[in-house]
Amino acid sequence: MSRIGKQPISIPSGVEVRVDNTKVLVKGPLGQLEWSLYPGIHVQVENGVVSLTRSNDTMKLRAMHGLTRAEISNQIVGVKDGYQRDLEIMGVGYRAQIQGDALSFTVGYAHPVSLNLPQGVKATVDKQTFISLKGIDKRVVSQVAAQIRELKVPDVYKNKGIKYAGEVLRKKAGKAGKK
Repeated sequence: MSRIGKQPISIPSGVEVRVDNTKVLVKGPLGQLEWSLYPGIHVQVENGVVSLTRSNDTMKLRAMHGLTRAEISNQIVGVKDGYQRDLEIMGVGYRAQIQGDALSFTVGYAHPVSLNLPQGVKATVDKQTFISLKGIDKRVVSQVAAQIRELKVPDVYKNKGIKYAGEVLRKKAGKAGKK
């Protein structure tokens, strides 16, 4: 049995988990999320605990067993507390600003780069160099953070670019000249 998939998930107060034929609906104070079940994965909600089982031991079904358990657990945490991902912009003249539902970046290109935020993700910009993304769906918040970082990946020689808050970058020494 999957080591992750066999672990039960406790449901905190204020969160409701409901199973419809092929979907799991998770509803909490911050919103509602749903997850489509892979055929062969069965979910039971009893006494404030969610447990998952699978119909057989094929490799694909074992993988989906652990994935489904992790996703439902993430959704329970998301509708209860939410997720936050912070990014830092480093570099002279590099900055970000909010324009309606989009973020606009000036990160060393000849033109500003704009990124539309998906529904369910809210962004705040502090001091034009610190971006905070918040939402209830961990996958969406992390994907948007990855897309923002992809706009200007940190340079290992100059330490300029967009990085996750707390990410440690090692600056490489440049090419040494002859003497």
